[in-house]
Amino acid sequence: MVQAPDLLAQTIWEGLVSGVLYALIALGFVLIFKASGVFNFAQGIMVVFAALTLVGLHEKGVPAFLAVFLTLGVMFVLAVTIERVVLRPLVNQPDIILFMATFGITYFLIGFGESVFGGNPKQMITSELYLPKGALDAKILGGIVSFQKIDIAAAIIASLMIAALAVFFQYTRIGRALRAVADSHKAALSVGISLNQIWVIVWFTAGIVALITGIMWGARSDVSFALEIVALKALPVLILGGFTSIPGAIVGGLIIGIGEKLGEFYWGPLIGGGIESWLAYFIALGFLLFRPQGLFGDKIIERI
Repeated sequence: MVQAPDLLAQTIWEGLVSGVLYALIALGFVLIFKASGVFNFAQGIMVVFAALTLVGLHEKGVPAFLAVFLTLGVMFVLAVTIERVVLRPLVNQPDIILFMATFGITYFLIGFGESVFGGNPKQMITSELYLPKGALDAKILGGIVSFQKIDIAAAIIASLMIAALAVFFQYTRIGRALRAVADSHKAALSVGISLNQIWVIVWFTAGIVALITGIMWGARSDVSFALEIVALKALPVLILGGFTSIPGAIVGGLIIGIGEKLGEFYWGPLIGGGIESWLAYFIALGFLLFRPQGLFGDKIIERI
Protein backbone atom coordinates (compact mmCIF):
# COMPACT_ATOMS: atom_id res chain seq x y z
CA MET A 1 0.00 0.00 0.00
CA VAL A 2 2.82 2.39 0.84
CA GLN A 3 4.98 1.53 -2.17
CA ALA A 4 2.15 1.94 -4.71
CA PRO A 5 -0.43 4.42 -3.38
CA ASP A 6 -1.97 4.80 -6.83
CA LEU A 7 -2.91 1.11 -6.80
CA LEU A 8 -4.43 1.63 -3.36
CA ALA A 9 -6.50 4.51 -4.72
CA GLN A 10 -7.61 2.36 -7.67
CA THR A 11 -8.64 -0.47 -5.35
CA ILE A 12 -10.54 1.85 -3.01
CA TRP A 13 -12.39 3.40 -5.95
CA GLU A 14 -13.49 0.01 -7.27
CA GLY A 15 -14.55 -1.00 -3.77
CA LEU A 16 -16.46 2.27 -3.37
CA VAL A 17 -18.49 1.62 -6.53
CA SER A 18 -19.26 -1.95 -5.46
CA GLY A 19 -20.16 -0.71 -1.99
CA VAL A 20 -22.65 1.86 -3.28
CA LEU A 21 -24.32 -0.81 -5.41
CA TYR A 22 -24.39 -3.22 -2.46
CA ALA A 23 -26.04 -0.47 -0.41
CA LEU A 24 -28.64 0.02 -3.15
CA ILE A 25 -29.44 -3.71 -3.13
CA ALA A 26 -29.62 -3.66 0.67
CA LEU A 27 -32.19 -0.87 0.55
CA GLY A 28 -34.59 -3.25 -1.20
CA PHE A 29 -34.26 -5.62 1.74
CA VAL A 30 -34.59 -2.78 4.27
CA LEU A 31 -37.81 -1.49 2.66
CA ILE A 32 -39.58 -4.83 2.94
CA PHE A 33 -38.17 -5.67 6.35
CA LYS A 34 -39.32 -2.33 7.77
CA ALA A 35 -42.85 -2.83 6.43
CA SER A 36 -43.34 -6.51 7.24
CA GLY A 37 -40.55 -7.57 9.61
CA VAL A 38 -39.53 -10.28 7.15
CA PHE A 39 -36.21 -10.74 5.40
CA ASN A 40 -37.07 -10.94 1.70
CA PHE A 41 -34.86 -13.69 0.32
CA ALA A 42 -36.39 -13.04 -3.12
CA GLN A 43 -34.78 -9.59 -3.52
CA GLY A 44 -31.74 -11.10 -5.22
CA ILE A 45 -33.74 -12.87 -7.91
CA MET A 46 -35.89 -9.75 -8.33
CA VAL A 47 -32.72 -7.94 -9.47
CA VAL A 48 -32.09 -10.66 -12.06
CA PHE A 49 -35.74 -10.88 -13.14
CA ALA A 50 -36.05 -7.12 -13.65
CA ALA A 51 -32.85 -6.96 -15.71
CA LEU A 52 -33.86 -9.99 -17.80
CA THR A 53 -37.29 -8.49 -18.44
CA LEU A 54 -35.73 -5.25 -19.67
CA VAL A 55 -33.28 -6.99 -21.99
CA GLY A 56 -35.90 -9.51 -23.13
CA LEU A 57 -38.39 -6.80 -24.09
CA HIS A 58 -35.71 -4.96 -26.04
CA GLU A 59 -34.81 -8.17 -27.88
CA LYS A 60 -38.48 -8.39 -28.93
CA GLY A 61 -38.15 -5.01 -30.64
CA VAL A 62 -39.35 -2.70 -27.85
CA PRO A 63 -37.41 0.61 -27.72
CA ALA A 64 -35.06 0.82 -24.75
CA PHE A 65 -36.78 3.50 -22.68
CA LEU A 66 -40.23 2.09 -23.41
CA ALA A 67 -38.87 -1.26 -22.25
CA VAL A 68 -37.82 0.41 -18.97
CA PHE A 69 -41.37 1.66 -18.33
CA LEU A 70 -42.88 -1.69 -19.33
CA THR A 71 -40.46 -3.43 -16.95
CA LEU A 72 -41.62 -1.12 -14.17
CA GLY A 73 -45.17 -2.18 -15.05
CA VAL A 74 -44.14 -5.82 -14.77
CA MET A 75 -42.61 -5.17 -11.34
CA PHE A 76 -45.83 -3.46 -10.24
CA VAL A 77 -47.90 -6.44 -11.36
CA LEU A 78 -45.45 -8.68 -9.51
CA ALA A 79 -45.86 -6.57 -6.35
CA VAL A 80 -49.67 -6.75 -6.53
CA THR A 81 -49.57 -10.49 -7.21
CA ILE A 82 -47.26 -11.16 -4.26
CA GLU A 83 -49.48 -9.10 -1.95
CA ARG A 84 -52.71 -10.79 -3.09
CA VAL A 85 -51.50 -14.37 -3.51
CA VAL A 86 -48.75 -14.69 -0.89
CA LEU A 87 -48.84 -11.99 1.77
CA ARG A 88 -52.56 -11.41 2.32
CA PRO A 89 -53.37 -15.06 3.18
CA LEU A 90 -50.40 -15.11 5.59
CA VAL A 91 -51.28 -12.03 7.66
CA ASN A 92 -50.59 -12.62 11.38
CA GLN A 93 -48.66 -15.79 10.65
CA PRO A 94 -45.24 -16.26 12.29
CA ASP A 95 -42.35 -14.45 10.61
CA ILE A 96 -40.71 -17.74 9.67
CA ILE A 97 -43.76 -18.59 7.54
CA LEU A 98 -43.43 -15.34 5.59
CA PHE A 99 -39.67 -15.85 5.30
CA MET A 100 -40.19 -19.32 3.79
CA ALA A 101 -42.77 -17.81 1.44
CA THR A 102 -40.04 -15.58 0.01
CA PHE A 103 -38.08 -18.75 -0.77
CA GLY A 104 -41.06 -19.94 -2.78
CA ILE A 105 -41.18 -16.62 -4.63
CA THR A 106 -37.46 -16.94 -5.36
CA TYR A 107 -37.65 -20.36 -6.98
CA PHE A 108 -40.84 -19.49 -8.84
CA LEU A 109 -39.13 -16.45 -10.39
CA ILE A 110 -36.06 -18.55 -11.25
CA GLY A 111 -38.15 -21.17 -13.04
CA PHE A 112 -40.42 -18.63 -14.70
CA GLY A 113 -37.46 -16.47 -15.77
CA GLU A 114 -35.59 -19.43 -17.27
CA SER A 115 -38.68 -20.60 -19.18
CA VAL A 116 -39.36 -17.13 -20.62
CA PHE A 117 -35.86 -15.71 -21.12
CA GLY A 118 -33.65 -18.81 -21.17
CA GLY A 119 -30.65 -19.51 -19.00
CA ASN A 120 -27.90 -17.99 -21.15
CA PRO A 121 -26.21 -14.73 -20.08
CA LYS A 122 -27.38 -11.60 -21.92
CA GLN A 123 -25.78 -8.26 -22.61
CA MET A 124 -27.27 -5.22 -20.93
CA ILE A 125 -28.52 -2.60 -23.40
CA THR A 126 -25.93 -0.09 -22.23
CA SER A 127 -25.66 1.99 -25.41
CA GLU A 128 -29.43 2.08 -25.95
CA LEU A 129 -29.88 3.53 -22.45
CA TYR A 130 -27.12 6.08 -23.17
CA LEU A 131 -24.93 4.79 -20.37
CA PRO A 132 -21.32 5.88 -20.92
CA LYS A 133 -18.49 3.64 -22.05
CA GLY A 134 -14.73 3.96 -21.89
CA ALA A 135 -12.53 5.23 -19.08
CA LEU A 136 -11.06 8.41 -17.66
CA ASP A 137 -7.46 8.36 -16.49
CA ALA A 138 -6.29 10.68 -13.74
CA LYS A 139 -2.85 11.21 -12.26
CA ILE A 140 -3.22 10.54 -8.52
CA LEU A 141 -0.53 9.93 -5.89
CA GLY A 142 2.22 9.72 -8.47
CA GLY A 143 0.48 7.17 -10.70
CA ILE A 144 -2.42 6.73 -13.10
CA VAL A 145 -5.83 5.76 -11.71
CA SER A 146 -8.43 4.62 -14.23
CA PHE A 147 -12.10 5.46 -13.67
CA GLN A 148 -14.52 3.49 -15.83
CA LYS A 149 -17.28 5.82 -16.99
CA ILE A 150 -19.95 3.19 -16.31
CA ASP A 151 -18.67 2.95 -12.72
CA ILE A 152 -18.94 6.72 -12.31
CA ALA A 153 -22.48 6.64 -13.70
CA ALA A 154 -23.40 3.70 -11.46
CA ALA A 155 -22.09 5.45 -8.35
CA ILE A 156 -23.96 8.67 -9.18
CA ILE A 157 -27.25 6.96 -10.08
CA ALA A 158 -27.13 4.67 -7.04
CA SER A 159 -26.31 7.61 -4.74
CA LEU A 160 -29.22 9.64 -6.13
CA MET A 161 -31.55 6.68 -5.68
CA ILE A 162 -30.43 6.19 -2.08
CA ALA A 163 -30.92 9.90 -1.36
CA ALA A 164 -34.37 9.87 -2.98
CA LEU A 165 -35.46 6.89 -0.88
CA ALA A 166 -34.16 8.55 2.28
CA VAL A 167 -36.18 11.71 1.52
CA PHE A 168 -39.20 9.56 0.59
CA PHE A 169 -39.08 7.78 3.95
CA GLN A 170 -38.51 10.90 6.00
CA TYR A 171 -40.72 13.58 4.47
CA THR A 172 -43.60 12.06 2.49
CA ARG A 173 -46.97 10.90 3.75
CA ILE A 174 -46.43 7.39 2.41
CA GLY A 175 -42.99 7.32 4.00
CA ARG A 176 -44.47 8.20 7.39
CA ALA A 177 -47.06 5.48 6.91
CA LEU A 178 -44.28 3.01 6.14
CA ARG A 179 -42.50 3.98 9.35
CA ALA A 180 -45.74 3.55 11.28
CA VAL A 181 -46.24 0.08 9.83
CA ALA A 182 -42.64 -0.75 10.71
CA ASP A 183 -43.23 0.25 14.34
CA SER A 184 -46.48 -1.67 14.79
CA HIS A 185 -48.87 -3.29 12.32
CA LYS A 186 -51.77 -3.15 14.78
CA ALA A 187 -51.21 0.51 15.66
CA ALA A 188 -50.99 1.43 11.96
CA LEU A 189 -54.25 -0.39 11.22
CA SER A 190 -55.93 1.36 14.15
CA VAL A 191 -55.30 4.80 12.60
CA GLY A 192 -56.58 3.79 9.17
CA ILE A 193 -53.38 2.83 7.36
CA SER A 194 -54.04 0.07 4.83
CA LEU A 195 -51.50 -2.67 5.38
CA ASN A 196 -52.24 -4.22 2.00
CA GLN A 197 -51.61 -0.96 0.12
CA ILE A 198 -48.41 -0.37 2.05
CA TRP A 199 -47.14 -3.84 1.13
CA VAL A 200 -47.85 -3.24 -2.56
CA ILE A 201 -46.03 0.11 -2.44
CA VAL A 202 -43.08 -1.40 -0.61
CA TRP A 203 -42.71 -4.37 -2.94
CA PHE A 204 -43.07 -2.12 -6.00
CA THR A 205 -40.43 0.25 -4.62
CA ALA A 206 -38.18 -2.74 -4.00
CA GLY A 207 -38.85 -3.72 -7.63
CA ILE A 208 -37.73 -0.27 -8.82
CA VAL A 209 -34.55 -0.64 -6.76
CA ALA A 210 -34.07 -4.12 -8.25
CA LEU A 211 -34.38 -2.78 -11.80
CA ILE A 212 -31.87 0.03 -11.28
CA THR A 213 -29.49 -2.38 -9.56
CA GLY A 214 -29.88 -4.92 -12.36
CA ILE A 215 -29.11 -2.28 -15.00
CA MET A 216 -25.99 -1.11 -13.20
CA TRP A 217 -24.61 -4.56 -12.40
CA GLY A 218 -25.58 -5.86 -15.83
CA ALA A 219 -23.76 -2.98 -17.50
CA ARG A 220 -20.61 -3.79 -15.51
CA SER A 221 -20.68 -7.52 -16.37
CA ASP A 222 -23.68 -9.20 -17.99
CA VAL A 223 -27.24 -10.21 -17.15
CA SER A 224 -27.49 -13.75 -15.83
CA PHE A 225 -28.79 -15.68 -12.87
CA ALA A 226 -25.33 -15.39 -11.34
CA LEU A 227 -26.31 -11.83 -10.38
CA GLU A 228 -28.46 -13.34 -7.64
CA ILE A 229 -25.28 -14.36 -5.78
CA VAL A 230 -23.99 -10.80 -6.06
CA ALA A 231 -27.30 -9.46 -4.77
CA LEU A 232 -27.12 -11.68 -1.69
CA LYS A 233 -24.00 -9.74 -0.65
CA ALA A 234 -26.62 -7.42 0.79
CA LEU A 235 -27.05 -9.89 3.68
CA PRO A 236 -23.69 -9.07 5.32
CA VAL A 237 -24.34 -5.40 4.51
CA LEU A 238 -27.57 -5.58 6.50
CA ILE A 239 -25.88 -7.39 9.37
CA LEU A 240 -23.29 -4.62 9.58
CA GLY A 241 -25.68 -1.71 9.27
CA GLY A 242 -28.84 -3.05 10.91
CA PHE A 243 -31.88 -4.50 9.18
CA THR A 244 -34.06 -1.39 9.59
CA SER A 245 -31.54 1.40 8.99
CA ILE A 246 -31.09 3.24 5.69
CA PRO A 247 -27.86 4.94 6.90
CA GLY A 248 -26.75 1.51 8.08
CA ALA A 249 -27.28 0.06 4.60
CA ILE A 250 -25.11 2.83 3.13
CA VAL A 251 -22.27 2.51 5.66
CA GLY A 252 -22.42 -1.28 5.62
CA GLY A 253 -22.30 -1.35 1.82
CA LEU A 254 -19.21 0.84 1.75
CA ILE A 255 -17.46 -1.24 4.40
CA ILE A 256 -18.17 -4.49 2.57
CA GLY A 257 -17.37 -3.11 -0.89
CA ILE A 258 -14.07 -1.49 0.02
CA GLY A 259 -13.11 -4.25 2.46
CA GLU A 260 -13.52 -7.11 0.00
CA LYS A 261 -11.59 -5.27 -2.75
CA LEU A 262 -8.70 -4.51 -0.39
CA GLY A 263 -8.77 -8.10 0.85
CA GLU A 264 -8.79 -9.60 -2.64
CA PHE A 265 -6.02 -7.38 -4.00
CA TYR A 266 -3.64 -7.26 -1.04
CA TRP A 267 -4.28 -10.40 1.00
CA GLY A 268 -5.88 -12.72 -1.54
CA PRO A 269 -2.57 -13.81 -3.15
CA LEU A 270 -1.24 -14.80 0.28
CA ILE A 271 -4.00 -17.36 0.82
CA GLY A 272 -4.61 -18.47 -2.76
CA GLY A 273 -7.18 -15.92 -3.95
CA GLY A 274 -10.95 -16.11 -3.91
CA ILE A 275 -11.18 -14.05 -0.73
CA GLU A 276 -13.69 -11.68 -2.34
CA SER A 277 -16.34 -14.40 -2.40
CA TRP A 278 -16.34 -15.01 1.38
CA LEU A 279 -14.71 -12.05 3.15
CA ALA A 280 -18.02 -10.16 3.43
CA TYR A 281 -19.61 -13.06 5.27
CA PHE A 282 -16.57 -13.39 7.55
CA ILE A 283 -16.88 -9.71 8.50
CA ALA A 284 -20.61 -10.20 9.10
CA LEU A 285 -19.88 -13.18 11.35
CA GLY A 286 -17.61 -11.00 13.48
CA PHE A 287 -20.40 -8.44 13.87
CA LEU A 288 -22.89 -11.16 14.82
CA LEU A 289 -20.55 -12.26 17.60
CA PHE A 290 -19.84 -8.83 19.08
CA ARG A 291 -22.63 -6.49 17.89
CA PRO A 292 -25.54 -8.56 16.51
CA GLN A 293 -27.82 -5.51 16.17
CA GLY A 294 -25.41 -3.89 13.68
CA LEU A 295 -23.85 -0.44 13.70
CA PHE A 296 -27.16 1.44 13.53
CA GLY A 297 -29.56 -1.16 14.92
CA ASP A 298 -31.31 -0.81 18.25
CA LYS A 299 -30.14 -3.03 21.06
CA ILE A 300 -33.17 -4.88 22.36
CA ILE A 301 -33.20 -5.70 26.06
CA GLU A 302 -35.91 -8.02 27.37
CA ARG A 303 -36.58 -8.18 31.10
CA ILE A 304 -38.20 -11.16 32.71
